[in-house]
Formats: sequence, C-alpha cells, structure tokens
Amino acid sequence: LHYKTVRAEVSCCVKYFLFGFNILFWLLGAAFLGIGLWAWAEKGVLSNLSAITDLGGFDPVWLFIVVGGVMFILGFAGCIGALRENTTLLKFFSVFLGLIFFLELTAGILAFVFKDWIKDQLNFFINNNVKAYRDDIDLQNLIDFAQEYWSCCGAHGPDDWNLNMYFNCTELNPSRERCGVPFSCCVKDPAEDVINTQCGYDVRLQGELDRQKYILTKGCVGQFEKWLQDNLIIVAGIFVGIALLQIFGICLAQNLVSDVKAVKANW
Repeated sequence: LHYKTVRAEVSCCVKYFLFGFNILFWLLGAAFLGIGLWAWAEKGVLSNLSAITDLGGFDPVWLFIVVGGVMFILGFAGCIGALRENTTLLKFFSVFLGLIFFLELTAGILAFVFKDWIKDQLNFFINNNVKAYRDDIDLQNLIDFAQEYWSCCGAHGPDDWNLNMYFNCTELNPSRERCGVPFSCCVKDPAEDVINTQCGYDVRLQGELDRQKYILTKGCVGQFEKWLQDNLIIVAGIFVGIALLQIFGICLAQNLVSDVKAVKANW
C-alpha cells in the first residue's frame, strides 16, 4: 500500500495578496506622514517644538501625522510580516487592526447613545476653533472650507464670531474686521470670478434681515446634522466599507499565521 503524505504549505495567494494590500497601506501612510511633517516644517514647528503648545485650536496637521503614523507602522508590519512569514509581525498587525476596529465600533455606539453630548462637544469644538481662526493658516483654511461646504457661519450663527478677538463687536476692538465675519460666511455671487475677502466687513452692524442678503446665517452644527441625515446611506456605506477592509486584513493575516504554524509543525 502507498500512502500519500499531505504537506502543509503557505498559500502564495494569501501571502502576496496580504503583501500587496499592505504595500498600498504603507505607501499611503508614508504620504500622509510626509505631508504632515512638511506642513509642520513650513510652520516652523519642527525647529521650535514648543510651538505645538502655542496653538489655540485644532491643528489639522495633527490628523495627517497621527493617521499617517498609524498607517505607516501597520503597513510596514503587514508587509514585512507577509514577505518574511514572520508570525510576530503578523500577529501585531492583526491585533492592532482589531483594536482599531473595536475602538471605531465603540465610538460609533457611544456617538449614537450620547448624541446630545456629542452635539455639545461639537459646538464647543467649533467655538474653540473660531477663537483661534487667525492663529494657524491650516485651521483657517479648514474653517473656511467647512463654512463654504455646509453653507454656514459659526457654530450656531454669525454672532459666534464675537468669540474671535479680530471679529468681536466691542468698542475697544481696533481691528478693521470688527463686527464682521470671514469671507467664507458670505453669500457667493455667481458672477464673481475673484473672491472678495472683504465681503464680510461690518456686516454684523446690520439687522438680522439685512444680513441675510450678504452672509449665511445658519450655524454649522445644524447644517452638519442636516448633511449627515441627507447623506446617511453614503456615510454609513463608507464606514461599513472601511470596517470590511479591516476585517479582511485581519482574516488574511490570521490565515497566513495558521499556514506558517502548520508548516513549522511538520518540520
């Protein structure tokens, strides 16, 4: 009688698919990290690290650095782990990815349960960044983009710009922007090819009805909520897509770990 010995082997398909999956992940992380560090260097933060604590509001560059750093580390661990069939790196990759997935899931559940608290925090976040509008160019661009995209002005309305030292309406304010709003609050004229950055000057000296002709009067918190409701399927689809990618990555890594262990068991 002849018995055929079944030899365990590492699946080349899983190995190189996981490698390709992670090389893209790693390169994207490196790009995000590079953009973040470049932006910091442009602002002189890298040459003066104490400048980090001087920022009054949220610095969008942090988002690039943190997300890029995490993606870079995970992508690197997944690439090398798959290529070298290193179970330690593969386990690190799958456990860390699983932890991120769990944190995202927890955040989603908490956001649904504590909707009012999240709304208050969003209001606080926007107002805090309104105060720091002129302190950081990246923050300024982010606020202008948000106000233009969601057709809003301030957290709850244009008067929130009183929180900013340049736009507040106090008589002691020497700024030319006193009682005004940023240009991103202005109602856009389709005929204008060049942005009028002074369109919001003195506009809050006028009455409520007169303001509506020149500036957007709805707050960004309400407009953001409306946008979420209108685009709920798209937003949910994006989150589900990201979650499925993470689960797929974890399954590939665990499958490869099992193959490697099976091969080692036969030695």
